[in-house]
Amino acid sequence: MNISSIVVQVAPSYLDEVVTKIKESDLWEYHLHDDLGRIIVVIEGETTEEEISKLQDLQAMKHVSSAEMVFAYSADELENARELLDKNQEIPEWLNNPKAKLSDIKYGGDLKGKF
Repeated sequence: MNISSIVVQVAPSYLDEVVTKIKESDLWEYHLHDDLGRIIVVIEGETTEEEISKLQDLQAMKHVSSAEMVFAYSADELENARELLDKNQEIPEWLNNPKAKLSDIKYGGDLKGKF
């Protein structure tokens, strides 16, 4: 199960119309809006693809200037990451030490020239 919050932006003159359309749809859940035309919506999906499809439907809605995902949670991805960590046990012991120091972190990457 995936859950994401979306910020939808519309011109204030179309706010009531768009809020009504959002509330009438079963694709997403309306939460709140302000007088500036910002609307908070939550979408759920069994897959990331389903969520993206619902986001794209919001983005294509008449009078919507933008609709952007600002938070996403995936129970499956979290569980898969936990299983991988449990299986590989590659977490350095010092990460669980409350007295660990910033100087204990060793970074081996180099981003210079890559962007």
